[in-house]
Amino acid sequence: MENTTLGVILAIIFLTFHVMKLLLSSNKAKLPPGPKPLPIIGNILELGDKPHRSFANLAKIHGPLITLKLGSVTTIVVSSSEVAKEMFLKNDQALANRTIPDSVRAGNHDKLSMSWLPVSPKWRNLRKISAVQLLSSQRLDASQAHRQVKVEQLIEYVKECSKIGQCVDIGRVAFTTSLNLLSNTFFSKELASFDSNNAQEFKQLMWCIMEEIGRPNYADYFPILGYVDPFGVRRRLSRYFDQLIEVFQQIIRERLSKDNKIVDNNNDVLATLLHLYKQNELSMDEINHLLVDIFDAGTDTTASTLEWAMSELIKNPHIMIKAQAEVRQATSSRGGATVVDVQESDINNLPYIQAIIKESLRLHPPTVFLLPRKADVDVQLYGYLVPKNAQVLVNLWAIGRDPNVWPDPEVFRPERFLDCEVDVKGRDFELLPFGAGRRICPGLSLAYRMLNLMLANLVHSFDWKLPNVENKSGSDPDELDMDEKFGITLQKVKPLQIIPMSRN
Repeated sequence: MENTTLGVILAIIFLTFHVMKLLLSSNKAKLPPGPKPLPIIGNILELGDKPHRSFANLAKIHGPLITLKLGSVTTIVVSSSEVAKEMFLKNDQALANRTIPDSVRAGNHDKLSMSWLPVSPKWRNLRKISAVQLLSSQRLDASQAHRQVKVEQLIEYVKECSKIGQCVDIGRVAFTTSLNLLSNTFFSKELASFDSNNAQEFKQLMWCIMEEIGRPNYADYFPILGYVDPFGVRRRLSRYFDQLIEVFQQIIRERLSKDNKIVDNNNDVLATLLHLYKQNELSMDEINHLLVDIFDAGTDTTASTLEWAMSELIKNPHIMIKAQAEVRQATSSRGGATVVDVQESDINNLPYIQAIIKESLRLHPPTVFLLPRKADVDVQLYGYLVPKNAQVLVNLWAIGRDPNVWPDPEVFRPERFLDCEVDVKGRDFELLPFGAGRRICPGLSLAYRMLNLMLANLVHSFDWKLPNVENKSGSDPDELDMDEKFGITLQKVKPLQIIPMSRN
């Protein structure tokens, strides 16, 4: 009897062991498909110098949800709107936190930045301050005059260039305009002018920050390397953060009196931030890194998107003509009474301009990947397992060029947005330039307003041509260089420089 009982117990243990082994094997098999990893390095060699394109090509082979082993880090890549929709609607909470790149640990940015903090009371407080006190619709409506003045300065500068036949560097002037808009809204002062090098230096600093955060870093694939920072990424980024924060601190010191009381004679964002500082609701470090986040997100991405939009209009003259006709018809009754004929209130009446911006964001998303998410628990997604602690990347570049969603996806065709309700507010998963869910970019309304306003006025006030090349009357638009360089923002390798021809 005892032998029989022992035999039954051993049989149960044996059966349980094999069932557990089978379940574990089944779980492993449910990982999304992907290329076979090499020993130790995994799929690192698959990245290339343009990972968004490499991952999109892998998705064509393995499907819209793939698994990559980047060193010791399991990475899940989302490459379709269908998978993104399920991710954000069903699993947003479980995937709300970040995988922290080693570079972002520079200056404790990961512990102070709203973009990188985990969902927590501190994150919720910063998010609430940004949404309610800094970037609310009421504050944006109240600051329309600021934006109007900045765009007036842009148009005046371009008019001076047109008088002497001088090329305009579209990315540079868009960056200067965006920078001054933010600095006026936040600090009641300008940080740059079109005729100085300040804007270019600031732009270069922003690009360095974006590039260091966005570049592949072996310390992210093999975390043990983070202790020594072998390639100096974190050290360089720490230096860039210090340079940017010093700009903010100079302004803040000017605003503070000698006895450290707040001189509250400005009704701007800095006054609000310093009031919160005085009430111990924000630390100075939190203010510094909040400003880093906002100026990073609100200048370089806006400038690069406008540059891509203008590049596409130059490359497609028939679209430029149609855009000019819409804007000029909408403003024809004003008779050129002001420098800026297109005002923010006109944007709702300019569906083709809005369609051009959306099409630019589809083909050239300002960030090719949404900032990385991290699975807090095992997550079921698209019929597969996303294991706990896996890194999740959403490839916006691939989603915007998915032929199952977008007919002729490589063609710039704004008309595709005229007869559909797809928007950029995070509810339409075919177009997510600002993200979705609880981590959606809080500055999307400001960015969208600025993009439409700047583009409409540049299109309205001028005709444009490429500069002469080799004694020709102008370059061929078909030969315009549209190559990109990879970073957190996707920028043109060759800046767009074109000649404005004033209509007056």
